[in-house]
Amino acid sequence: MPTRLVQYLTVISAVLTLLTTAPTAVAAVPEPVASEAPAQTTPPAADTWQPPLSTRGRYIVDAQGHRFRLKSANWDGAQGSWTGSGSTADPANHHAGQNSYGIPLGLDRTPLPQLLTDFQELGINSIRLPFSNEMIHSTTAVPDAAVAANPQLRGKTPLQIYDAVVAALTGDGFAVILNNHTNSSRWCCGIDGNERWNSGQSTQQWADDWVFMARRYATDSGVVGADLYNEVRRDIMDDPNWGLGDSHDWYAAAQLAADRILTEANPDLLIVIEGINWTGLPVDGLPHDRPTLTPVRTLSHTLVDAHKLVYSAHFYGYTGPRHSGATGIGETHDPRYQDLTRDQLYQVLADQAFFVTAEGQHYTAPVWVSEFGIGANETGTAARTWFGNVTDYFADHDADFAYWPLVGWEGHDDWALLRYDSAGRRSGILDQGDWRGTAWDHLMTSPTRTGYITSTPVWRMLTTDHGDQVQSLRVRAGGDWDPGAYKAACPDGLRLIGLSHTGGRGLCTDTTGGDLRAAGNVHTVVTDERYVPAGGDWAGGYTKLQCPAGQFLIGYSHRGDRVSAALCAPARTPLGHTGRTVWFDRSDNRPNDGAGGDFAQGHYKGQCAAGEYTAGIAFTTRLGSTPGPAALFCSPLQR
Repeated sequence: MPTRLVQYLTVISAVLTLLTTAPTAVAAVPEPVASEAPAQTTPPAADTWQPPLSTRGRYIVDAQGHRFRLKSANWDGAQGSWTGSGSTADPANHHAGQNSYGIPLGLDRTPLPQLLTDFQELGINSIRLPFSNEMIHSTTAVPDAAVAANPQLRGKTPLQIYDAVVAALTGDGFAVILNNHTNSSRWCCGIDGNERWNSGQSTQQWADDWVFMARRYATDSGVVGADLYNEVRRDIMDDPNWGLGDSHDWYAAAQLAADRILTEANPDLLIVIEGINWTGLPVDGLPHDRPTLTPVRTLSHTLVDAHKLVYSAHFYGYTGPRHSGATGIGETHDPRYQDLTRDQLYQVLADQAFFVTAEGQHYTAPVWVSEFGIGANETGTAARTWFGNVTDYFADHDADFAYWPLVGWEGHDDWALLRYDSAGRRSGILDQGDWRGTAWDHLMTSPTRTGYITSTPVWRMLTTDHGDQVQSLRVRAGGDWDPGAYKAACPDGLRLIGLSHTGGRGLCTDTTGGDLRAAGNVHTVVTDERYVPAGGDWAGGYTKLQCPAGQFLIGYSHRGDRVSAALCAPARTPLGHTGRTVWFDRSDNRPNDGAGGDFAQGHYKGQCAAGEYTAGIAFTTRLGSTPGPAALFCSPLQR
C-alpha cells in the first residue's frame, strides 16, 4: 500500500549491520502477448466464469479452461488503519484520517448493495480483500458508527463483518482473493511490527491462521485465492531472504503455508506469493534493494498442485527499483519508477516481475500486480506520466492487476477509485473530471486474451537445500520412503526429467507425455542395481539405480552429497525399453532448446529430452569423486 513515510529512517544509526542483497537478474522486455483467438474487449464486472480457478502457463483459467483475467481492486480496511501513535479513537491518527475500525472501508457511509453496484460499474471482476491476524482473533464488536449505513451489521465482530462482505461479493459474482496484509491492525509498511509474516508471532501461528481462514470460506467457491503476505521487508535488524532456510526465509514460509492450505483446508485455492519488497538500509553507500520477484529466477516454488501458483508484485511511481519511496531524511539518489523513461520502466518491469510469465520455464506462472495506484489530486508531470506508462504496459501485456485502493472517504484519500462523503455521495474515477480515467479506461478496455486456453507443458523445480520436498500427495500417502535422507518427488501428474550433479536440485515436467502414472499409489524405491537388465550396463563402473521395466522416475533422495535412492512409479501406457546415457558430471548436458530453464544455477545438470522419460540415475563413490548424480538413463516415452 502507498506510504510516503519510511520508518526505517529513524533507526538507521542503530542498524549498521552486515547486509546481504537478493540476487538480481537481467531479462528482455516480454513482447506484448499475442492472442491465439481474436482479441476482444471483455464485458465488465462479473463475467460468466466457473470456479475454481487454476493456471495454465502464464494465464489464470476457470474450471472450463477459459481465461479469467484478474481485473481487481483492493478493498482495504480490515487490515487496520491506525498509524501507530496517539489514540486509536482519534481519526487523525489513522491513515488519511480514515478510521476503518478493522473492517472494509465505506460501510459507515454506503449500504453494501450500493457499494457492489458501484464496483460493478467500474468493470472489475475480482477483489483483493486484506485482513490482519488480529482481526481473526478479535472478539469485540465494532461500534455502531463503523457500520452506520449497514445496520444489519451492528453488534458483529470484525471477522463476522468480513464474512458478510465476502458473502456479498461472491454472491454478486466477484472473485475474492483473501490477503493477509498485516499481523496487527496497524497501517503498514515501515517498521511497524508487520514487516514479516512472523513479526510478533510464530510461523506456526501464521500458517494456522491461514488454515483457519481457508477452511472458513472453503464452501464459498467465489473465494478463489490466498494471497499469503503483503510486502515482506526488513525490520530494524534483519532482512527477509529467499531460500536461506532460517526463520526469515520467505521462500520456505510461503512454501509451508501453501502446502498446508492446499492439503488441510481448500485444495481449490490459488496460492499468491508476493516477492520481497525491501532489503537493506535506504542510505546511499549501504546495500539496499527492492528484490521483488527476481529471486524466482533461481529458486521457484513447486506446490503440491502444479496449477495453483500465482506470483505477485507491487509498483508505485514514488518508489523505485532500489528506492524506498522516502523523501527528505533517508532518501537515496536511486531513481524512482516515475523517474525512468518509458523504455527504462518497461525493462525494469520485465526484470523485476514479468520475466516470470515467459513460457517453458521452471518458474513460469501468472504475475498479478496486486497493488499500483496514484492520487486523483496528483499534479506532478513525472507521476502522471508514470501512471500512463505503467497502465499502458499492463494493457499491452495483458497483465492481471489490482488497483490500490478501491474505497476511500471524500476529502481524505484521493487515491481511492471511489470516494464517499459522509452522506454516502460518490465521487471518483467514474467522474468526468478525474484525470486518471483515460488511463483506467485504456487498461479496462484494451484487447485481452479470452476463451479457452490450451494446456502447455508444465516445468517445476525440486530443491532439497534444507530438507525434503516431496510434492506428490500420492507418494506422501505411502509414508516416508527413505527415512533419514533428504527426499524430493514431483507433484502428481509430472515426471522427473532432470537432476543436478551437486546441490540436490531436480526438474519435473509433463511435456509430451502428459500424466504418465498409472492409477493407485504404488511406487518402487530403488537402492541397488537389481533392475538393471543383463547386458544393459549403460554407465560402466558407476552404480546404477534403474527403475523396473514399465516404470519411470518421479523422485530421488540423497544423504549428504551421495545418492541414496531413486523413486519410480508404474506407467499407465507401455514405455520404451531402449535408451541413452546423458552424462553431466563434468558439464551441463541439457536439450538445446533450454526447456524448463536453468533449474540449478551454478551446478552441472543433466536433462532428458521432451520425448523421453528418466529411467535411471548413475553415480560413483570412487575416492575423490563427487557421489552425486553423474548420469541419467533416458528412454523414449513410447515403444
